[in-house]
Amino acid sequence: MGTTRSTKSRIPMYRLHKPSGRAVVRLNGRDVYLGKYDTAESRAQYDAVIADWLAGSRIAASGSSRNDATVSELVLAFLNHAERYYIKNGQPTGETDCLRFALRPLVELHGRTRIGDFGPLSLKAVRDRMIAQGLARGTINARVNRVRRMFKWGVENQLVDPGILHTLQAVAPLKRGRSKAREVDPVRAVDEAIVQRVAETAPPVIAAMIRLQLYTGMRPGEVIQMRTRDIDRKETIWVYRPGSHKTEHHGRDRVIFIGPRAQCILEPMLLNDPDAYLFSPRRRVDAFHEQRRETRATPMPPSQASRTRKRTPRKLPGEKYTTRSYAQAVKRACCAAFPHPTLSAISQSTLAREQRKELAQWNKSHRFSPNQLRHTAATRLRREFDLETARVVLGHGSAAVTEVYAERDLSLAARVMAEAG
Repeated sequence: MGTTRSTKSRIPMYRLHKPSGRAVVRLNGRDVYLGKYDTAESRAQYDAVIADWLAGSRIAASGSSRNDATVSELVLAFLNHAERYYIKNGQPTGETDCLRFALRPLVELHGRTRIGDFGPLSLKAVRDRMIAQGLARGTINARVNRVRRMFKWGVENQLVDPGILHTLQAVAPLKRGRSKAREVDPVRAVDEAIVQRVAETAPPVIAAMIRLQLYTGMRPGEVIQMRTRDIDRKETIWVYRPGSHKTEHHGRDRVIFIGPRAQCILEPMLLNDPDAYLFSPRRRVDAFHEQRRETRATPMPPSQASRTRKRTPRKLPGEKYTTRSYAQAVKRACCAAFPHPTLSAISQSTLAREQRKELAQWNKSHRFSPNQLRHTAATRLRREFDLETARVVLGHGSAAVTEVYAERDLSLAARVMAEAG
């Protein structure tokens, strides 16, 4: 975040006090001595002092009102907190980046504004900047809520007057059709015939992941992390417990049942190494090169045989897919299964505006994302069984959440009205 990054330069430096040989840091015009210079103890003391200063002591130590601090200072303190708070399995989650994106226009417009002067009109100005950037209405509402979350954290840590948060809560979310914000279609289930055709043309590993999602309704993040050790095969119906899942921070357990069709897909992929990921880009690439060597029709030229691989290539395939790389693989599989009759073979940079629109509309009708497969599974479960069954299989705590995923079968209403209407 450009403007926020510049505020990091304001963090007081760890310095040497030459006359005494001690480490020192200047906070709010006052020197704080940390012990002998360039030792682990003084470095640790520096980290503790700076953390306390960022969390609010910088305002208290200056003797000024908490609302005299600037919005940029509040953003810096909050992001420092977020980097330590939003951690999962020892790694930062994507929420920290989401917060940075949400706070960027805030800093651009009101970075130097006193916290005490920031009110509802200021927040609405930040929201207008997001609208001008072309963000979708739902994204804007989520980012405005993240801005409010920062002020709530400020109240909790006595950096913000509670009255300021109260006024910001009066800013209502954008409503559909009542603003200039861009609207997007909700995520829908995809036609299973399209899914099956893509699976038939996709690489075997990607096809297996697609079909598993379709049969089990699991999330993309759950299918990419499957390991042999996480699958209990003692009973007729296997039980898969992901090592990590979306709602674990709420204390919920995620159990995924694997039936006969999904078992047929998984059986050839179960590995001797219980900790290895079943779906690995690295193994897929190695298998691809091995197949090319076996099916080579001509001898390898001596010049090629004498080449040596780089010890440290720029990029290596990962041990497991990420949700992003999996989505990209599905996108490529969709393009291969449903090329446009005339435009897919032409470079997009040479297409006219109308041709690009036509190609975009074609792709919209013939592509799907991994998230849509979960919606498709939910809709099928609701149609063939009931909403409660779909809720349990998908692991939702409430049927209201399942309603979002599982579309209603309107054909039943049509059949009823054919007789009654």
